[in-house]
Amino acid sequence: MQITRAAEYGVLGLTALARRPLGEVVMIETLCAEEDIPNSFLGKILQSLAKAGIVKSARGSGGGFSLARTPTEVTALEIIEAIEGPIAFQRCLDEDLGCEHSGGCALCALLSEAQEQVREVFGRTTLSDLTGRHIPNGLVRQARNRSSETAAPVMPLDPVPVQPAPAS
Repeated sequence: MQITRAAEYGVLGLTALARRPLGEVVMIETLCAEEDIPNSFLGKILQSLAKAGIVKSARGSGGGFSLARTPTEVTALEIIEAIEGPIAFQRCLDEDLGCEHSGGCALCALLSEAQEQVREVFGRTTLSDLTGRHIPNGLVRQARNRSSETAAPVMPLDPVPVQPAPAS
């Protein structure tokens, strides 16, 4: 299992929303700038999150997105599964696909145990937890750019002239 860019961007976009008061509508351009995410990609992701009831979308001139529930009520598992679908480490753990070795396979049992532990960690980690640990990449980049623009330019040192040794 690998978390895709879509899930990563979804979590980042939601952390940007979670830093605001519940219900505040934010334009997608603002979220993208704060988290350094491509605009068109985040729009599609947020539509999936809206279908899952995690965000609300508002159309029109004051349009954008807002969280549908408090950040303490939304888990990382919900977010990832709304974007990716159910977590399955291997096809044998996907109920729709099944496995010809199911029932007695040591690898299937091990993968199932690992998958349940991942689901448990993601299920107990809330959007609020993630937001508390996250520093927005776009804001960090903006701060770095501002500090480099205001810093005094570094002047190269002039070479020190070498004096010839006195004649003896």
